[in-house]
Amino acid sequence: MSLKKLLTEAVVIDSMYDIERELIEIKESLMEQMITEGVDDPGILKCVFMAGGPGSGKSFTAMEIFGIDKKTKASFSHSGLKTVNSDTAFEKGMKDNGINPKDLARIEKEDAELWDKITGSGPDTIRSKAKEITKKQKEFYEAGRLGMIIDGTGHDFGKIAKNKRRAEKLGYDCYMVFVNTSLEVAQERNKNRDRVLPEDLLAKSWKDVQDNLGKFQGIFGGNFTIVDNTVYKPIDKQVQKAIDRFIRKPIYNRIGKKWMETARALKKANLIKK
Repeated sequence: MSLKKLLTEAVVIDSMYDIERELIEIKESLMEQMITEGVDDPGILKCVFMAGGPGSGKSFTAMEIFGIDKKTKASFSHSGLKTVNSDTAFEKGMKDNGINPKDLARIEKEDAELWDKITGSGPDTIRSKAKEITKKQKEFYEAGRLGMIIDGTGHDFGKIAKNKRRAEKLGYDCYMVFVNTSLEVAQERNKNRDRVLPEDLLAKSWKDVQDNLGKFQGIFGGNFTIVDNTVYKPIDKQVQKAIDRFIRKPIYNRIGKKWMETARALKKANLIKK
């Protein structure tokens, strides 16, 4: 797929689901320009994975660390990183279909047909459509090697390991923020979430995430931070400094370095069409 077509599709998708409102009014030429003119932005070619079970306060932690707007949950953070989270489109999809996300636990117990429409594996379910929307959004960001925050639970180690390898092959440096809390705290917070999960699903997801903690440390090495979020509190200054340092430091990935050299050469030669 051509870059122009990919960028155009991303704008259409984002406008439909309010994922990135400001992109609606950006001209295609300006988006092409963004790819090269943003080549020296601090967040370029940096990918931060957020991991933590439901109720861990992972999204709250991401907002605190990266300055994401708490009210709008806007995808563009002050750090220059763009948020990739299928839950945004999933919750929007449920509301568009007249479903209150807080009713998920009840629906699972009382309405098998509706539950399948929401979470089933078919291509037309709300969950499947949300994943496809998020995939397109991520492809758009990757096309310009824009910095990303991959916001997920972390219960599927294989999926995160695969996404990390893909990002590195594109030239990204990768980092993980693991948000930890006890099961009891997660269960209590779940009751007050916008999207309440069935207790059995929450407990399984929490256990899966805990089982993956050591594996994540193994593949991310020094680019790994654990945030204890048992009690909501300001982000530790050392944690904030470590992540800010990762975002600001020069690209380490040799593929990323080569991409930067090429992008800068294109910018200098003014080869991007205006």
